[in-house]
Amino acid sequence: MTQWQQRVIALAAIAQAAAAVKSLARQGKLDESFQRQALLDSVLNQNPDSFASIYGDVSKLRVGLRVLLAQLGATKQKDIETTRYMVGVLALAQRVQKQPKAFAELGQRIDQLHRQQSQFQFEPETVYQGMASTYSDCISPLGRPLQIHGQPDYLQQQPVQNQIRALLLAAIRSAVLWRQVGGKRRHFIFSRTRMVATANQLLRELSSQSES
Repeated sequence: MTQWQQRVIALAAIAQAAAAVKSLARQGKLDESFQRQALLDSVLNQNPDSFASIYGDVSKLRVGLRVLLAQLGATKQKDIETTRYMVGVLALAQRVQKQPKAFAELGQRIDQLHRQQSQFQFEPETVYQGMASTYSDCISPLGRPLQIHGQPDYLQQQPVQNQIRALLLAAIRSAVLWRQVGGKRRHFIFSRTRMVATANQLLRELSSQSES
């Protein structure tokens, strides 16, 4: 797998999480295609066999690849809200990485969640709550919080709040990975064509696999 493929996979995960947050905030639920569990599992997957296996496999990010293409492509399909969430997540990831104490605390909390889940196999709601708490304790204090817009009736529900924060934590994990494999903000300006081509290539490979 090339470095550009790794970068695009990480961005697709961010895009998928951002779109999932939007759906939860507006509808209070998620379609199965968002692969919520694969996104959340990526936070606790500390010993992946490969970059793609962080998310299970690339097929789990099919929605994210399409969302990413819509955001990067020269079409009218761009979603301003999804873009805002993606940009906000990238900024939060950069902010936490620039603060060693906060970054170390985040790593410790994720390690703790991993150990607890390995030992006790918690129900999903308990995992969401643990991840949401980690986001609130380690990310929220770093500066201006990411504002989520949606239906107040849903946003006031604790389970929805927990899932949104857990998904944002997963998105930040992917944003950190993106930076670790050489992702730069300037790529969105100077390497957009390369990113679009790579995302299209990954989708074509997924289509070929499903047809075979």
